[in-house]
Amino acid sequence: MIVLSVGMPRAGSGWYYNLTHDLVIAGGGQDARQIRQRFFLQKILTEVNCNIGALTVRRLSAVLVPALLGNTFVIKAHAGPTPFALRLIRAGWLRPAYIYRDPRDAMLSAYDNGQKALQKGRPNAFSHLVDFETSVAFIQDYVRISEAWLECEQALHTRYESLVGDYDLEADRLVKFLKLDRLSPAVQAVIDQYRPEQARSDQKGLHFNKGIAGRFRSKMTPEQQQLLVDKFGDYLERLGYEL
Repeated sequence: MIVLSVGMPRAGSGWYYNLTHDLVIAGGGQDARQIRQRFFLQKILTEVNCNIGALTVRRLSAVLVPALLGNTFVIKAHAGPTPFALRLIRAGWLRPAYIYRDPRDAMLSAYDNGQKALQKGRPNAFSHLVDFETSVAFIQDYVRISEAWLECEQALHTRYESLVGDYDLEADRLVKFLKLDRLSPAVQAVIDQYRPEQARSDQKGLHFNKGIAGRFRSKMTPEQQQLLVDKFGDYLERLGYEL
């Protein structure tokens, strides 16, 4: 079986992936990085966190091979569900765990991260976000993706702010979703390792920053905030975010 750890960018998706990945290993699953090597999937599962990119038939078929051979492992994505991915989900071969965040904070975090990378001379995936308008267009795509995953009944839906604020409850939900033994010492050790207060900024592949909920309120003008309410108001209200 393939566990798909999928998330909105800058919503703790690296942190969530590594927590999920190590829980699966603690429960008897395989290390995805070793699966990538053993099955020559380096061009399909990229970067340290085994990111599959788009959930195309070609890419999913390639990672399905080790799953069909009895391996359970975790891969990462930011992309939305495709018809083929949904068929695999319904068949039980792909289990998605989705993490999301207030898009206003996610957008601000992406912009800040991209600009800091530019200042260091090492542009990254967010460095093209040079102003408010490009940042809005960027996050708008991921709000659409978020809505698609939130409609997937088989997926576990996790709110980033809840994972930070009530980590034990959300970790328990993830353990239950993965059908692991919560009393296992190995499972407990993984949960303790990824507590928010334990996170270090230099942990490779973790991409965890102690995001402050509502930080956009002190960084965006009232006009910018209203524009985002106009664009995403229904989504924000439905998920319980304060307008």
